[in-house]
Amino acid sequence: MKEIIAKLKKIEIRIRKTIESRTHGKFNSIFKGSGIEFSDIRDYQYGDDVRNIDWKVTAKGHGTYIRTYQEEKEQDVIIIADISGSNDLGVGDKIKYDILKELSGIITLSAVEQRSNIGIIAFTDQKELFIKPDRGIKHGYYLLHRFFHLVRQSSLTDIDAMFRYALSVVQRKSVVIILSDFKGKWSENLLSPLAQKHDLVVIQVSDPTEIVIPKMGIIPLLDKESNKTIWINSSSKKYREHLEEKFMANSKHIESVCKKYRSRYVLIKNGEDYFSKLVELFTPRETSYARL
Repeated sequence: MKEIIAKLKKIEIRIRKTIESRTHGKFNSIFKGSGIEFSDIRDYQYGDDVRNIDWKVTAKGHGTYIRTYQEEKEQDVIIIADISGSNDLGVGDKIKYDILKELSGIITLSAVEQRSNIGIIAFTDQKELFIKPDRGIKHGYYLLHRFFHLVRQSSLTDIDAMFRYALSVVQRKSVVIILSDFKGKWSENLLSPLAQKHDLVVIQVSDPTEIVIPKMGIIPLLDKESNKTIWINSSSKKYREHLEEKFMANSKHIESVCKKYRSRYVLIKNGEDYFSKLVELFTPRETSYARL
C-alpha cells in the first residue's frame, strides 16, 4: 500500500509542476472552479460593478445596495467508481480495475493537496462503498485503504442505478468524477442532472482487447459479470469490425453528451502512459476534452 501511494504521489506532483510551469502560477486544478458564494449586502460605492446591484433591496427606497461575494473555502470532490466485473479485463500486468485504482489515488491526493473535501462511491449493480467527503491527509489515506482493499459483493453492472444513487446522496454542488468503462446500458436522462447540478468529469477506462482481439479462430470468452462462457469467431472480419464499431460508437456518444453539458471527458486505455491526458484534464479551463 505504501509503495502504491508513493508512486501515485510522484505522478500527482509531476502533474502539478507541469501545470504550474504552463500557467506560470499556482496549481489551480479542476477542484477549484468558479466556486463563489453570496456573502453580504452593503451600500453601493463609486467604482462598484453595477451588475452586482441588488435591485430588490434597492427598490425599497433606502439607497442603492450591492451583493458581495466570496470564494468558497471548501470544495467537495466525489469519485464515482464503477467496479463491476467488466473491469477485470486486461492483458499483461494490469486490468482496468488497476487503472481505476490508480486514477482514484491520483485524484484523492490532488484533492488533499488542494484542501478539498474528498469522498467516493464504488458501485456495481448496487452500492459497494460510500465514504462521505472530508478533508485532510488522514482521511485521504483512509479512503484509499478502504477502496484498494474493497471486496465487491456483485460483479454485475447497473450504471443508471449508480447515477441515481449519486444524485440522491450528493446534494451539495461538487466536482463529480465518474470512472467507468461504460460497458452496459446507461441513460443520458440520468447523466444530465449530474452534469447540470455539479461540475462533472467523465473518465472512460478501456482495454485494447475491447477493440482489437488476436485472430485465433473460434475461441471461448468468459463474461466476468454473468460468469458465462460464450464462443466467438475471433478471425471473422465482420465480428472484428462490429466489435470496433460498437466500442467507438459508445465512446463517441459519451463524449458528445459530455460536450453537450459542458463537462470534461477523457478516454484512457490500459497500457498507455496517461500522464499527458491527466495534465490536460486537470488544467483549469472552461471545457477540456482529450481523445486518442
